[in-house]
Amino acid sequence: MNADSPPVTTSLGFDIKDKLSKLRKNADGPPVVQRRSGRILVVDNDPALRRLLSIRLGAANYEVESVDGARAALDACIPLRPDLVITDLRMEPVDGLGLLKELKSRWPEMSVIILTAHGSIPEAVQATQCGAFGFLVKPVEKSELLGQVERAIASTTLAHAEGDWRANIVSRSQLMEDRLKQANRAAGTDSPVMLTGESGTGRELFARAIHAASARREKPFIVVTCRTPIAEVLEAELFGRESDTVGDAGASDSGALQSADGGTLLLQEIGDLPMELQTKLINALRDDHESTGKNRARTDVRLICTTSDNLRLLIDAGRFREDLYYRINVLPIEVPPLGRRREDIPLLVSHFLEQATEESGLAKMYSPKAVELLMTADWPGNVRQLFDLVKHNVVHSRDDVMTEELVQQSLGSGSTRMPSLDDARKEFSRGYLIKSLQSTAGNVSESARLAKRHRTDFYKLLLRYRVLAEDFKRVPHRS
Repeated sequence: MNADSPPVTTSLGFDIKDKLSKLRKNADGPPVVQRRSGRILVVDNDPALRRLLSIRLGAANYEVESVDGARAALDACIPLRPDLVITDLRMEPVDGLGLLKELKSRWPEMSVIILTAHGSIPEAVQATQCGAFGFLVKPVEKSELLGQVERAIASTTLAHAEGDWRANIVSRSQLMEDRLKQANRAAGTDSPVMLTGESGTGRELFARAIHAASARREKPFIVVTCRTPIAEVLEAELFGRESDTVGDAGASDSGALQSADGGTLLLQEIGDLPMELQTKLINALRDDHESTGKNRARTDVRLICTTSDNLRLLIDAGRFREDLYYRINVLPIEVPPLGRRREDIPLLVSHFLEQATEESGLAKMYSPKAVELLMTADWPGNVRQLFDLVKHNVVHSRDDVMTEELVQQSLGSGSTRMPSLDDARKEFSRGYLIKSLQSTAGNVSESARLAKRHRTDFYKLLLRYRVLAEDFKRVPHRS
């Protein structure tokens, strides 16, 4: 961490009441008011812990108040309107989770940090899923406290231009809007995010959007792909390595965890991380972990992971650590495949076409039939595959208007086109009639009874779908 960069890691606050900021004398003028960094309310039944946290936060120039329970906290929030509330999870008679829910219902934008013991981490994870900014495990180190407090208050006061954080995600489907709302809520916390979904759906774009909407957006965004055949290379990329150069004793090449200090680290396909590196990562993520190498300072990183695997199945197979799963799966967001957001395809095609023609300088457009085919085609490669196909069409088309035939050629003979709902119904009905007549050897009366339809209605269906009962009557065997 740079000497002039602010401390970064975790949060809490208590019991010091500063009516006004301290005054300091200016040699050439009147007293100058030293402005406070933010207002914090600390809530805990333990007066000794409240006092300790209040002293630490007050020394860091925060205005701090402390109370001993949820009811007192709600009363104090009305006149104080704190930027941040730090509350213990285990309190009587109302616990920290109950206080969190009440605070979020009254003041949705207020940041809340949960303080917990090691044994109640799962409950703290539940609290972050209910809207807490993050949680701290006792005993809390000063650097962790001040770092997370700084980011929590920044997330409360940071004003984002509407849509800027998600500018690179092209969508108009309600499903994607729901997922983007989840991403925006996740950005307001400091908790790990798990982005699940198929390859090519845009999970990295989601991760970048979360980073852009967070209080860490001015800090680094580092990407590491865990799907690497050589474990030693991946280990060095993640954790760094000591220098082998003579005369450089103690020097080291910093890894991604160090490089992303204060920012966001994206681990792509976390399910492919080798077991020995999973162990090293879980140690690095623990609050009481040792430094990853000689003379290395502890780092503060917001972790986002992606996976196309079912990590639960990997845990059952002994290929993924369960404790790591709970650490990184605090805020899960599923990024839907293209097949579940087909209304976005024309918008994506227009966006990709603009990019591709800008690169080539060519004026191209798709015919309406071609766009219809693109909307109904199967996309196993999702958005990435659609983008590649549009680029391919722009380069290889001879005419300004790209046709349905060109798109079909690009999709290949193995591609399947999704039928319309009417076509699917017709195909199902015809198939049902055929199977019914096969089972009854062409007996219309029996088939109608099985279908629970009147014999006359059944004949009308056979006529509509051009199915002949005679084709299914068994011909007597001739000796």
